[in-house]
Amino acid sequence: MAEKKLIGYLPPDRPPFGAMLSLGFQHVLTMFPATVLVAILTKFDVGVTLFASGLATTIALLASGKRIPLYYGSSFSYIAAIVGVVGASWGGPQVAQVGIVATAIVNVLAGLLISAVGKEALDRVLPPTITGSVAIVIGIALAKAALDMAGANWTVAVITLVATVLFSVYLRGLGLLGMLPVLLGAILGYLVAIPAGLVNFAPVAQAAWLRLPNFSFPAFGNPNAWLAVISIAPIAIATIPESTAHLYQISLYVDRLAEEQGRKPLQIKRLIGLNLILDGIGDSLNGLLGGCAGTNYGENNSLMAITRNYSVPVLITAGVIAMFLGFIGKLAALVGTLPAAVTGGLAIYLFGVIGLQGVALMMSEKVDLFDPRELAVGATILVIGIGGSAFPGGNIPIWGMSLPSIATSAVVGIVLNLIFVLFPVKWSMAQDQDTGATQNTAL
Repeated sequence: MAEKKLIGYLPPDRPPFGAMLSLGFQHVLTMFPATVLVAILTKFDVGVTLFASGLATTIALLASGKRIPLYYGSSFSYIAAIVGVVGASWGGPQVAQVGIVATAIVNVLAGLLISAVGKEALDRVLPPTITGSVAIVIGIALAKAALDMAGANWTVAVITLVATVLFSVYLRGLGLLGMLPVLLGAILGYLVAIPAGLVNFAPVAQAAWLRLPNFSFPAFGNPNAWLAVISIAPIAIATIPESTAHLYQISLYVDRLAEEQGRKPLQIKRLIGLNLILDGIGDSLNGLLGGCAGTNYGENNSLMAITRNYSVPVLITAGVIAMFLGFIGKLAALVGTLPAAVTGGLAIYLFGVIGLQGVALMMSEKVDLFDPRELAVGATILVIGIGGSAFPGGNIPIWGMSLPSIATSAVVGIVLNLIFVLFPVKWSMAQDQDTGATQNTAL
């Protein structure tokens, strides 16, 4: 009996042209809601944001030597700070762009430092307890956003969710179809939404076939630009654990597929320094063109984990499609007609997978949750990150400030872990286990 072929693509694999287009469009569909929502909330041009995300992704993938399979899009972590600068009497979008360019410098410097000191040193500062917990926070903290979108029409959202889950489970291993569950679920949800009156085709009819995105350039000469730098750039420090978690997660799944296919593990988690530099390059492009600051996307990581498609050529195709969307008005308008209820149904699944990937990361790295140090770091991150997301805008009101919950949870986790690194404890878990064994024997 012939051995069953294991379906899936590793980063260097190139699917057939037709498959690349459909798989690439599925990635665009996955990143589209979050990227566009960030642009709308920050009052940045949607076309520029889409173009910049596609360009940043394409350049990052090529600069990585086609080794790192990640999509780079706009980040929710920056929303509060950018909105504050854009709405300030001294600010505006172009002033905020200066702060976004500054985030690029922070990321690049962090990447260069990590490349110099090595992954082992980074793991002491950002152990799996932090990166895994941050990943859980990112997924679960977005849960309400997913339910809010689904609440636009629960019937359509539930149909979309159930269809996507069933497609991802029962079509797995069936070639290209098995790698398109999110796209198929979105199409089915879209078809159900049309008779429900949730799809408005008027924007498509009104949109021009071709348009020039409203590119804008940073106001470096503005005397208040330094305020934007102070307000926005420090958030990059807090997004480093997020980016690291995404890379570690995808590395875990890539190596699992390589093992199943009898191929050599790629160990892309060792490229974390390069990944942060690529994050910085993406932010510089966004800041210079008029897009929002970003990071690599957990949603697209979830899609890759579900479909077992980690092909870099597919992600480059997605980047090119996103750039075209910035110029093709009718295509961008058509994708923009995707109802919130359909997006919500997809998001319930995708955001949940982000959170569980954090659990998988900690399991894979054998995090010892019987160690009070690990418990302290992980528990604090989870409560601050998830609990803080319940406040308006996801910002925690404390000491007269409004701190972004996800970024704050990451920073607190890093500080707690550094305390344990700088001031080692006098006991060991082995001693605790020995003591426990002695006590049990005595009993």
